[in-house]
Amino acid sequence: MKNAMPGFSPIAHALIVAAAIAVVVAIVHAAASVIAPMLLAAFIAVVATPPLRWMKRKGVPKWIALAVIVFVLLDVGSLFALVTTGALEGLRDGLPGYQERLVLLTAELGNWLEGYGIANASEAMADIFDPALAGQLIRLALANVSGTFGVGLLVLLAVVFMLLEAPSLSAKLKAAFHLTAASEARLARVFSSINRYMVIKSLTSLATALCIWGMLMMLGVDFATLWAMLAFVLNFIPFVGVILMMVPAVLFALVQTDIQTTLLVALGYLVINTVIGSILEPRIMGRGLGISTLAVFLSLLCWGWVLGTIGVFLSVPLTMALMIGLEASPQTRPIAILLGPPLAPEPEPKAESGSSAQGEK
Repeated sequence: MKNAMPGFSPIAHALIVAAAIAVVVAIVHAAASVIAPMLLAAFIAVVATPPLRWMKRKGVPKWIALAVIVFVLLDVGSLFALVTTGALEGLRDGLPGYQERLVLLTAELGNWLEGYGIANASEAMADIFDPALAGQLIRLALANVSGTFGVGLLVLLAVVFMLLEAPSLSAKLKAAFHLTAASEARLARVFSSINRYMVIKSLTSLATALCIWGMLMMLGVDFATLWAMLAFVLNFIPFVGVILMMVPAVLFALVQTDIQTTLLVALGYLVINTVIGSILEPRIMGRGLGISTLAVFLSLLCWGWVLGTIGVFLSVPLTMALMIGLEASPQTRPIAILLGPPLAPEPEPKAESGSSAQGEK
């Protein structure tokens, strides 16, 4: 006997899925202050799980292996915070001299533009390149150090508990959700993809930071360590990070040095990011991220709005996990296809030969 209740049409399915996604996004956005640090902790735990398992296979007790992981994470975070804070304080102390140089350069640029017939260029340049803005940004960054340190400790504590639960997580998920073999394989694929991306991105970001540090040291640009650390962090942001890491260092080189050195700094950034980001990183990644370029850009905007700053840095791995999850259901698989890379064009039908055409006649 046929069911009296008709099934949902494809359009109805799409509307239901869209409504469910909108509700989830609204909830996550409202709780972003709590969810974002936990997501960051989850990604760090995924990266730290393989070394933890490796030490356990070598016979290292679980608590010693966990202590080593926590010590490395705490040591790296503390070193990063100390070096960044020291560089910012040094920049703040030398800021008056740099501000005077910026005022002179701004006046020269405004006079040069007015010489070409652009009226009120001097006033406009003074408003755009406000020397007081740099001091405000540095003071703001130093004031937020304590808050950032507190969030870092919270993330580290969450990583510890996640690593403690990692060995039994697979069994708990299987018992709680009755996972099939396909679901377990899909979950393993999520963890493997995130781990591979985070490890490769961390190594390429470190290589980018080291190359930029060496270039700036050779050119005599001050606070090379600060600009290198900024490059390491911003390299995790797709598309925009390359520009954001270059602008402060180039402007500072212009204020501190001359135009020739500034051009060399800009050229160095372009060469380093092109070689590492556009040549080496895709080769190491293999087939790539499995996400279309447009989807990467849209995910940057979407996750940045939903989760804030942490969402910007985690936009790519979050989208990768979302795509793998969307592929699991026939109702959501079209969304995964749209987010994926371009499909190969279908082969055109071969034209009939002249002899066969004559035979048909």
